Amino acid sequence: MKMFKIKKTVAGVLSLCLVSAALASCNNITGPGDISSLPGTDSHTPPDSGVIQPDITGADSTTAPETTLPDTTDTELPPETTAPAPEHVIEQKDGIWYVDGVLIANKSYPLPADYNPGKILIEADIAFKEMQSAAAKDGITLTIVSGFRSYTRQQTLYNNYVARDGKEAADRYSARPGYSEHQSGLAMDLNSVDDSFAYTKEAKWIAENCARFGFIVRYPEGKEAITGYIYEPWHVRYLGVDLAESITASGLTFEEYFGITSVCAD
Repeated sequence: MKMFKIKKTVAGVLSLCLVSAALASCNNITGPGDISSLPGTDSHTPPDSGVIQPDITGADSTTAPETTLPDTTDTELPPETTAPAPEHVIEQKDGIWYVDGVLIANKSYPLPADYNPGKILIEADIAFKEMQSAAAKDGITLTIVSGFRSYTRQQTLYNNYVARDGKEAADRYSARPGYSEHQSGLAMDLNSVDDSFAYTKEAKWIAENCARFGFIVRYPEGKEAITGYIYEPWHVRYLGVDLAESITASGLTFEEYFGITSVCAD
């Protein structure tokens, strides 16, 4: 009977040892549900696999995984800034300068010495007569006191002004030969070329109405630094009704409107 009890006790001890060994084996698993040690399962995602593990720290179940932008270290990037396309096209044809198809004659853009239409161009002449007729209905008399001038005529005038007033002064009110709008056949001086004309009803009428007939006051008051000439309320340039009205409405000079200069080379 005593021997039986001993054997039973030994058997119990052995059972406890087997249970302990089994538990020790289970402790090799790193944590609850850890399958990293199972055959055929990688412990880490390879860095070049293309699989991106989402960061779920502090995120709820609806948060989308972060995306990784491609590496552009070796990619050639375009320059940060590019030159804008020009707003206006300036070109020279047969020695004559044009901006957006409109003839230019100022201190920066001369006409050829042999450019000689011989008179005011027909379209400008017709427009003036229409303006003259409309002005007459308002009790205003308009006459052309200086129209077309050839290169040689302008040369004579300019040289005389230089001899009288000096070159610096002459350049403020008279064009050098080849640089005068009068040579184009599209410009004219009306009524009087005296400073006092600015205060007449005729000058006021011209300023307020000439655009309706395709003309602009070419050298407005206070714009000498831009046009190159003193205020000339008598000098008008024919451009056509649409363009004349557009420039007049803008409040800009011809140069400002087209983005060009009017500066003597020397």
